[in-house]
Parts: sequence; structure tokens; C-alpha cells
Amino acid sequence: MQSCQPLVTASPFEVYRIISRPFYENTYVLTQSQSRDCLIVDPGFDPDAVIQVVDDHQFVPVAIVLTHGHSDHIAGVASIKERWPLAPVLIGHGDAGKLLDPVANLSAGYGIDVVSPPADVILREGEDLRVGDFCATVVEIPGHSAGHVVFWFTSTPTLVFAGDVLFHEGIGRTDFPDGDFSSLESGILNKLYKLPDSAIVLPGHGEPTTIGHEKTHNPFVSLL
Repeated sequence: MQSCQPLVTASPFEVYRIISRPFYENTYVLTQSQSRDCLIVDPGFDPDAVIQVVDDHQFVPVAIVLTHGHSDHIAGVASIKERWPLAPVLIGHGDAGKLLDPVANLSAGYGIDVVSPPADVILREGEDLRVGDFCATVVEIPGHSAGHVVFWFTSTPTLVFAGDVLFHEGIGRTDFPDGDFSSLESGILNKLYKLPDSAIVLPGHGEPTTIGHEKTHNPFVSLL
């Protein structure tokens, strides 16, 4: 499934979404006004649809950015990298090994072996994500995956790429081998819930939400 129109507009950014089956994972293409450069975030099992959206709009990918290393978020990296070999792969330092390990990235458990090209750039909290004209704040929020990162862009309103940390009235699973609910809860409370209520959360699955909505309506991590 592909998105021909922006899912979200937050000046100066526009976000396109491609939903990849079988896990209904959200792949995002982030663009800025006055530029054809784009970031591809978490390319899943439908890289052809991602490539079509990018080509249809004549965008130029300057990086492939991964929130974490689970197979449904990295399965399309090889195809994207083949199409745009100069686009570097960025991922948190704690999940970089999962790109090359089907057991660790959970694909082996489904009878398939997803192996991605290795990381070109390692992301760490305290070091901004900087590619071309894109600049984002990076935080580490383990709990769903040990090396999971979340990043946000200063825009109107703030855009948060949350991966599988925070969903619309939900959170990521914590029953994986390196999962931990306490770590996930702490990261949401102490990092994401400090953002403005108006901040738009773009999750790895499901529909967008806002920080303000999740503070009051999320049954797993609520401030009420």
C-alpha cells in the first residue's frame, strides 16, 4: 500500500507513508519544502512501493534511517540500498548487529532470513542525526528492542518518529528476548512525555497520534 499524498504536514516537512504487509508496518518518507532530498525511515517488506513513491515524486534519498533492527523495519533496506547505493544506513548502536543476524532481528522465527546491508552511521543519544539539510534529536529508548532509538525534528508542530516505542493508545511489545517494560515505560515518561503536547507521533504501526493524547489516553503509560 502506498501513499500518493502526504500523511502529515508539519512545516517545513511533509511525511509520506507506505504500509508494508504482513505486519502492517509503517515506512515513512520525509521531505522538506524547497528540496527534493528525503529520508526513508524503516523500510519494511514492501520496498518496491517505497521506491515507487520516491520515484513518482522525484525525491532523492539522502539516508535510510532505522529506529531499530527488527525484521519488519529493515526488510527493505537491501532493495533501497541497491536502488540508491550512496544513501547511508543509520541505526542505533545497540541494534546495529541485528541487521546481519536473522535470529536477533526475529526473521528466523518466521522461517525467513532477513539480512540487511550493515550500518554506515551509528546513532547515539546526545549526538544529533545530521544528513544533508536534515537535523534531528536522537534519544535511546530500550524496552521493545535494546538498541531502539527515537528521533524528532523541530517543526511546527514537532515530528516524532517513534518506531515501536509509542503507538496510538498503545506501546511496543516487551516480551522479546531483549525487551523490558520498565525501560520502555521510563523512556516514554522521561523523554517523550517531556515533548510538547502538540508533537505528532509517527509510530511503527497504526495511525499517528500526539504526545498530549497519549499522556491522557494511553492505557499502558499514562500521566493520569
